[in-house]
Amino acid sequence: MVSREVTILNATGLHARPASMFVQTAGRFRAKIDVVKGTERINAKSIMGVMSGSISQGYTVTIEADGEDEQEALDALVALVENKFGEK
Repeated sequence: MVSREVTILNATGLHARPASMFVQTAGRFRAKIDVVKGTERINAKSIMGVMSGSISQGYTVTIEADGEDEQEALDALVALVENKFGEK
C-alpha cells in the first residue's frame, strides 16, 4: 500500500466536475483506492462517495492505493489534485 497527503487547492473542492475527474482517473486503475478525511474513508471510485465527502478547498486528505498498479494510481491522482483539476 502507498499513500500521500494532499491539500485540495481548487476553488470548488471535490464537487461536481473535479469529483467526476477524480473518480474517472481512479477508475482507470485496478488498485483499491481510498480518500481518507479524518476518520472517514471514501471509495475513490464512487462518485456518490466522493461528492458526499464534502471535501472543500483547503482540506488535507490522504489518498491510499493498494494493488498491482498502486503507485501509478497514486501518482495520477496526486498530480490531478496538485494541478487543481485544470482550474486556474
